Amino acid sequence: MNKKDVLVVDDDPKILAFVSSQLKHNGYTTEIAYDGAEAVEKAALIQPGLIILDLSMPIVSGNWALRRLREWYEGPIMILSATNEESEKVAALDAGADDYLTKPFGIQELLARVRTLFRRSSLTDTGLTNESRIEIGHITVDLSAKLVYRDGDEVRLTRTEYELLKTLSVNKDKILSHSEILKEVWGPEYGGETEYLRTFIKQLRRKLEKDPSRPKQILTQPGIGYRLVGQ
Repeated sequence: MNKKDVLVVDDDPKILAFVSSQLKHNGYTTEIAYDGAEAVEKAALIQPGLIILDLSMPIVSGNWALRRLREWYEGPIMILSATNEESEKVAALDAGADDYLTKPFGIQELLARVRTLFRRSSLTDTGLTNESRIEIGHITVDLSAKLVYRDGDEVRLTRTEYELLKTLSVNKDKILSHSEILKEVWGPEYGGETEYLRTFIKQLRRKLEKDPSRPKQILTQPGIGYRLVGQ
């Protein structure tokens, strides 16, 4: 995977040119694609460190590309969209997006989010964690190998799901506020994007809880945040 290579996908040539030029000016290399099919093809070819993906493309949509990419691509994906509806944000995060930025956007905010996604990706790859295993009931988090097991069987998590579970695991039995989790997992510029947390907590429960509708370990603390209970 090319760590500083960003694949920018949008059907608007002006947005492609603007975002690409700003990324290059800040030290990144870029590739561009104009629709979802081209995005999947180029991602397979160049293995970018980050994909910035527009959802609303007329030929082959970003939603289609996101689903196809998440079948094999493990790097971060940032969504660009003109829609600020929470339902669309949640759907994109559910499908495997790591971040969601609404158009029009400020370039400094986009660059800050790009830095955060690359930083998180780098920390995960280099293994800057304690070499230990955390046991939480039937869940095991192997921090050195960056693997997660449920009842001894490996569970595949996205990078963001893993970072969220790791944050909860190293603070097991401690209540973490929404803001604390967002800043730890997504970066210091985050704090109010609670829909991100709701979506990823739901995904973790679906993959790890024996009954996701009645969670026993990944608990909601109403009005505060979340807690991982070690049993």
